[in-house]
Amino acid sequence: MADNKKPQRETDGSGTVVKALDVLDVVARFGRPVRASEIQAASSLPKGTLYRFLQTLTDQNMLSYDADRRVYFLGVRLVRLAQVAWRNFQIAPVARPHLDALARKIGLATYLSKLDGGQCVSLERGTPDVIAGVYQDVDRVYPAYCTAVGKAMLASLPEQARENALTMQSFHRLTKSTITDAQTLRTELSEARERGYAVEDDEHVPGVIAVAVPILSPGGILLGGIGVFSGDRRTDLENLKAHIPDMQRTAADIARDAADWRFPDRTTR
Repeated sequence: MADNKKPQRETDGSGTVVKALDVLDVVARFGRPVRASEIQAASSLPKGTLYRFLQTLTDQNMLSYDADRRVYFLGVRLVRLAQVAWRNFQIAPVARPHLDALARKIGLATYLSKLDGGQCVSLERGTPDVIAGVYQDVDRVYPAYCTAVGKAMLASLPEQARENALTMQSFHRLTKSTITDAQTLRTELSEARERGYAVEDDEHVPGVIAVAVPILSPGGILLGGIGVFSGDRRTDLENLKAHIPDMQRTAADIARDAADWRFPDRTTR
C-alpha cells in the first residue's frame, strides 16, 4: 500500500511547487510592487490558497511585503538566485569576443540579451575602441515589446511560445511611439521575422534608435539577441541597418561556438 501512495505524494509536491512558481510569475509580470487583490485577479488559485502561498513565499524571502503600502514584490532570495543563474549562463562568455570584434568593426557598442518570459535581460556588452553610441548596463531588465532586441527575439519564437510571451507584455506607453497593443506588435513581429531583424525608433527611451538580430541554434532554438543602439542622432536607422549583415554573421558565429557546450538542440516545429 505504501508503494501505491508514493507517486501521489510526489505529484502533490510537484503541484505545490508549480503553483508557487506560478504565483512568482504573476508578481514578476506586473514589473512593479503589486497588491494582493491584483495578484488574485491575475491568478487562478482560490483566495485562501493564494494567500497561503503568498505568506510562505514571503517567509522564505522569495517575495517581500511592504506593510505600509500593502504591496508584494520579488524578494532578495529570488534576486540572489537570479544573479547566480545569469553569471552561470554560458552563452555570455562565449559571445564576449564576438561582441567586442563587432563593436570594433562598426564603432558602436553591441549588446547580448536573453529573453526571459516577457522581458529581456542584458547579459554582455562589446565595446568599440572609440566610445560611441549608447551604453547599457549588464544584468539590466527591460521590456521586449518596445525594444529592437526584444522584438527580434519575440519574432523568432515558435508561434505558441510567441503568443505566451505576448500575454506577458505590459504595454505601458513610454514614448509617443511606443506600441501599446498586442495586435500591432504581432504585425511588427511578422515583418521582423520576414526580414530577419527588428528595429526600434524612439519607442523605449526618447531619442534612442536601435537594430537587433536574433541568435538561433542550428535547429532554430532562440539563444539570445544582439542589439546596436544610438542615442546621439549622429546616425539614423538606415545607417544602423547597414550593420545588420555583420550582426547576422556575428550571431551565427556565437551560435556555432555555443554548440560546443552541447546545447540540447531540436528542430523548431
